[in-house]
Amino acid sequence: MGFFDSDIIQQEAKLLFDDYQALIKLGNGYGKFDREGKKLFIEQMEAMMERYRIFMKRFELSEDFMAQMTMEQLKTQLGQFGVTPQQMFDQMEMTLQRMKAELEKQK
Repeated sequence: MGFFDSDIIQQEAKLLFDDYQALIKLGNGYGKFDREGKKLFIEQMEAMMERYRIFMKRFELSEDFMAQMTMEQLKTQLGQFGVTPQQMFDQMEMTLQRMKAELEKQK
């Protein structure tokens, strides 16, 4: 069975995508959140990034041709912006850390 033929992979991909889209939509109002709302949003984004990192690692470790091609396509697309997948995750982590630091200043 191919990597993308797995019901678990398909369900997880859909859930990850749907959750990410919902968080991004919610994040449009981040500036209007109270302190606790901002804290919760940051925590949810951190959890989302961890889920995404694990999902990507599955692609990376899979011997399935389509999974490997997907990873190569991602690397190529990110490379057009001068970024590797690791740098993408590092940048997201730095952004979340800055958001946390800004939140701490508001105490």
